[in-house]
Amino acid sequence: MSEERHGTRRSGGPRKAQEIFDATLDLLAEKGYEGLTIEGVAQRSGVNKTTIYRWWPSKGALLGAALIGARRLDFTPPDTGSLAGDLESLLRTVVTLLTTRPSSDIAVSVLGAATQSPELAVHIREFFADRIALEQPVFDRAVARGELASDTDTMLLVDLLAGAAWVRVVLRQLPLDKDFVSRAVGTVLNGALART
Repeated sequence: MSEERHGTRRSGGPRKAQEIFDATLDLLAEKGYEGLTIEGVAQRSGVNKTTIYRWWPSKGALLGAALIGARRLDFTPPDTGSLAGDLESLLRTVVTLLTTRPSSDIAVSVLGAATQSPELAVHIREFFADRIALEQPVFDRAVARGELASDTDTMLLVDLLAGAAWVRVVLRQLPLDKDFVSRAVGTVLNGALART
């Protein structure tokens, strides 16, 4: 993984970027976006706040960098040998994110804050663009195997699956059935209409 992706840039960067990112995510999980401060991150990470401000001029910029660069949020695209298997693996990752603390607290805080902070919303878009880019090999392989049309809106596929998990877990606050992941993937790939 490149240094640039972890927020330390090739031209240099804070030596303790991971400590800064971890402190940022921990404080977000504990206190929400409103309670997240550069001063708090500096204190928890043991890094001078002027160093943090030099690289990230606001808490929105810092959180955006932490979401993309934190090693604990690293993501390796699955390669199960089938589109359905890969999508199930991707969706299980989302489900784990939304149902396991502290990642669930981070995800919910980020979602809520993004609706209130236009600056953070920009960084959240960058985070999702980064994830979509990382997921692209899943779809490239599916096209090469003949499982997926080359003009498929892959972002829509991901949004349909991840959206189902977000609505079920976060908004409806319902437990997920054991077969939720496979049913969601099957419905998205095969539709819900009765077969004749």
